[in-house]
Amino acid sequence: MANVTVIGAQWGDEGKGKIVDWLASRADAVVRFQGGHNAGHTLVVGEQVYKLSLLPSGIVTGTLSIIGNGVVLDPWALKAEIEKLTAQGVEINADNFAIADNCPLILPLHRDLDGLRETAAGSGKIGTTGRGIGPAYEDKVGRRAIRVCDLAHLDKMGSQLDRLCAHHDALRAGFGQPSVDREALIAELREIAPYVLQFAQPVWKRLNQVRKAGARILFEGAQGVLLDVDHGTYPFVTSSNTVSGTAASGSGLGPNATGFVLGIVKAYTTRVGSGPFPTELEDAVGQRLGERGHEFGTVTGRKRRCGWFDAVLVRQSCAISGVTGIALTKVDVLDGMEKVKICTGYRLRGKVLDYFPSHAADQAEVEPIYEEMDGWEGTTAGARSWADLPAQAIKYIQRVQELIETPVALVSTSPEREDTILVRDPFVD
Repeated sequence: MANVTVIGAQWGDEGKGKIVDWLASRADAVVRFQGGHNAGHTLVVGEQVYKLSLLPSGIVTGTLSIIGNGVVLDPWALKAEIEKLTAQGVEINADNFAIADNCPLILPLHRDLDGLRETAAGSGKIGTTGRGIGPAYEDKVGRRAIRVCDLAHLDKMGSQLDRLCAHHDALRAGFGQPSVDREALIAELREIAPYVLQFAQPVWKRLNQVRKAGARILFEGAQGVLLDVDHGTYPFVTSSNTVSGTAASGSGLGPNATGFVLGIVKAYTTRVGSGPFPTELEDAVGQRLGERGHEFGTVTGRKRRCGWFDAVLVRQSCAISGVTGIALTKVDVLDGMEKVKICTGYRLRGKVLDYFPSHAADQAEVEPIYEEMDGWEGTTAGARSWADLPAQAIKYIQRVQELIETPVALVSTSPEREDTILVRDPFVD
């Protein structure tokens, strides 16, 4: 049995939550390996709807759920999310949930800095969620982060706190803000520490034990490859690596543990926030996609920008992340459309490109080259086999996999867990 790594192959919001939930019911452990509580997953199980930002999706099914060292952790957001899920009847304890003890913390000063920068940037803002993700990753790389393990040694934080505050006090002064209140910060950390530490452990060790026992591990990515800090539409990206390779470094398991790489792909394209979007539709079609797809961010509630499927971008994402197969979601949103389009290439100043260029100026100028197909009557919603799909919908799915040079492994036809067509089982590679 193979392990499975799930990533988003677009700009996030591809429907990873439903797919991970579906896979988690067959896994023995689920691991978040990057990002923070800027991620948003909505799970629909029967009549119950769960909205997760930080916790791995497996927690709803009682599967061992782990936050790896590649995540930046807001301890107060964690507590609030656990309390919310507990109120919905989800049991969370030290037996089924663990946090890497070397996981960096998101502090109030990180949220402050995030907001100050976005406000000052004006029209040049990146469009962050304002939750302190970027500044927390900066402190990790700058070797001044406070980590989960430090919560057990708050009385020995002197020089470490000096280093952290020296950096942030200078930045805050530049924005006309007072210095960090160190006593207040330590007091807040001292209050939250016991809650977080009950889940803290060297998760690399636990995961290695799970793996040696022959258990199935599901690695759950957040955001999407096009938001990767190296491979995404820089600078309109997140602050972590979202590609599949991060599952190894962000969990404490080697790269040979990541197994089948499942790329989640929406049947059209959406994006939240600023940045280039070649196939964006600012017309009635784009509005229809947004309305039928309920395209609002799980975390921020922001309206998502919508456009036609971009095969160039998805093919690039699949290549960069070594995607084994894709899970195609939200095909039902295209139901009833007379014509559908797929972007197959770009024109840039008279030249045809089969890839998305790296420079922001070139990204802003590319013009999509479309292939048009007939739409389909009837509905794909709730389909659980190929026989349930209209013939033209099957043609669309087949054309997508041809253009992105990656086979379809799953097709999701509604938010419901069981409304899934299994073409290739990721756990049996």
